[in-house]
Amino acid sequence: MLDKNKVKLGIAPIGWTNDDMPDLGAENTFEQCVSEMALAGFTGCEVGNKYPKDTTVLKKALDLRGMQICNAWFSSFLITKPYEEVEADFIKHATFLKEMGAKVVGISEQSYSIQGTDKPIFEAKYVMNDEEWDVFCKGLNRLGKTANELGIALTLHHHMGTVVQTEAEIDRMMENTDPELFSLLFDSGHLAYCGEDYMSVLKKYAKRIKHVHLKDIRPDVIAKVKAEHLSFLQGVRLGTFTVPGDGAIDFAPIFDVLEQTGYEGYVLVEAEQDPAIANPFEYALKARKYIKEKAGL
Repeated sequence: MLDKNKVKLGIAPIGWTNDDMPDLGAENTFEQCVSEMALAGFTGCEVGNKYPKDTTVLKKALDLRGMQICNAWFSSFLITKPYEEVEADFIKHATFLKEMGAKVVGISEQSYSIQGTDKPIFEAKYVMNDEEWDVFCKGLNRLGKTANELGIALTLHHHMGTVVQTEAEIDRMMENTDPELFSLLFDSGHLAYCGEDYMSVLKKYAKRIKHVHLKDIRPDVIAKVKAEHLSFLQGVRLGTFTVPGDGAIDFAPIFDVLEQTGYEGYVLVEAEQDPAIANPFEYALKARKYIKEKAGL
């Protein structure tokens, strides 16, 4: 069982309203989203496109519900944009998170990403060459140093359709970055989606993991995505992802490794679905019940 004094439980707003496909959950307001998160028993959340940008307004809304911000997605373009441009945007983003009390910032390298396109997710992924790998990893170390100076930890979210998707790509990234400057955002669902061994990645890098996404999968939908050469977003609409306890992943071994390695920070439910099909409050309650049973949180 995870230590409640070290590990906190959060949930992402993407189950209520989808940033990549705004028609999914267009009817759900920010207030409904955070109220239902709190009512379901979560104390942390990430940031969605309907969240107030003013930190004072956002803090008040969250404080009323006993909630706090623990992370927010940042799109980096370390291999396709000048580093200084990426860093300037990152500083604004990280400063906002720091003001909101977050301890980590999760970035995703979006250079050549196909996650938001209509390209087939299993066939069209970009693979970096050696020169791009060098630029990427050096950029991560530089960004990590900037994050440290701002008082926040830099993590990268490995993700379907991006240049860091597979275990081998995660390995190369981790081997060529400074553990003092850079950490991993571990996501069970994205590794399971592409057929990688998520437990292997977890055990290997447990001491360098600073944020965890609890994402479950539906293998029958993934099989359809693969067979019909569908895009990542088409898969989401069909129900590729779901909350822990509703899909194919057994999270008990994940929680065991996190406990054994002394993980501290947030474990966060993140499962983008069509809220018209998967009622977000209902699925938040389902996830909360499962995590209490399996992790003791």
